[in-house]
Amino acid sequence: MKKYILIFIGVFSLSFNTKAQDGFENILLAEGSDVNKIMQGYFAPAMEGFIYGMNNGWSHTAKVHKVLGFDLTLGLSASMVPSEKEIFSLVGLSSISGASSAPSFAGVGTQTNLTVTRTLTIQNPNSPVFGQSQVVTAGLTLPGGIKDDLPLNAVPAPIAQLNVGLPWKLEGMLRIVPKIDLGDDGGKVNMLGLGLKKEITNWFGPMEKTPLHVALLAAYTTMDVTYGIENQNSGSLIINNASAEFELKAFTVQAMASLNFPIINLFGGFGYSSGSSSYRMPGTYQGSYDYTVNGQQYSETINLSAPNLDFNVNGFTTTIGARLSLGFFKIFASYTLQEYNALSAGISLGIR
Repeated sequence: MKKYILIFIGVFSLSFNTKAQDGFENILLAEGSDVNKIMQGYFAPAMEGFIYGMNNGWSHTAKVHKVLGFDLTLGLSASMVPSEKEIFSLVGLSSISGASSAPSFAGVGTQTNLTVTRTLTIQNPNSPVFGQSQVVTAGLTLPGGIKDDLPLNAVPAPIAQLNVGLPWKLEGMLRIVPKIDLGDDGGKVNMLGLGLKKEITNWFGPMEKTPLHVALLAAYTTMDVTYGIENQNSGSLIINNASAEFELKAFTVQAMASLNFPIINLFGGFGYSSGSSSYRMPGTYQGSYDYTVNGQQYSETINLSAPNLDFNVNGFTTTIGARLSLGFFKIFASYTLQEYNALSAGISLGIR
């Protein structure tokens, strides 16, 4: 089965299409606690990196627009995956054997072959061990990661933003993607980000007459993505009417300063970044397992439950950057130190 893993990254980044992976849903064949641990380990770099990315790139100057002045910014924030997140451990799992670790979403593209071993009460009346406990097995293959497709091995997030000057030295910021359809499998995506910046340079008296500007900023982003999972009616896993649902919430507060010269603008700041994301897979899943009695092979099919995954990040951030001003047109870049260090860059067009 070919599916895009985390299709939202491909939709928004505009820089690459996420590599198709084969049958990751087969991990549902493992016992429940093992399923959660494996999927958490595999998806964590994508989920966490995307949260950090959505909290970056909100501003490239502490100076606010005059009332009704505005700028439109387009860019990209890329959160670099720490090397230790490129693999995850399979040690200690009760139903999985065959390897001690595997590549995560951000790891190399090598697949990992595993064996699932479970003990089930046989419900097939045609089986000679009907009603008895039986050790059963199933094979599964974990997909590799997409490290080779990620420039700088970084998870990208979009910057598509409108800033508008407001009274009282305030500036409103908006990131929005209205609900749009993704292909013909019922997929949908929408995003909303709201931010507010308050310049406080006048709090420091004579500083108003210098190129130095100081501001406080807060921003919140929410995003929802749904896409269909292809039906599968053969093999070890049977899937019907399934989908994947992703929800992200990200929040940041920052204090920043900038030196605004006619052509060059230098800026920096520190702040706090937090967020959460969830991953759901509603649908009907059934697993088929093999066992042998008196030299004859049988199979047992049971209903499976998909996990509900939750990811959370938080931490302090420090950012430095520069902006080149060419009249109404500006080019900026910044680097942020955090758990997933991030590089942000883009262009801006605005007045006042």
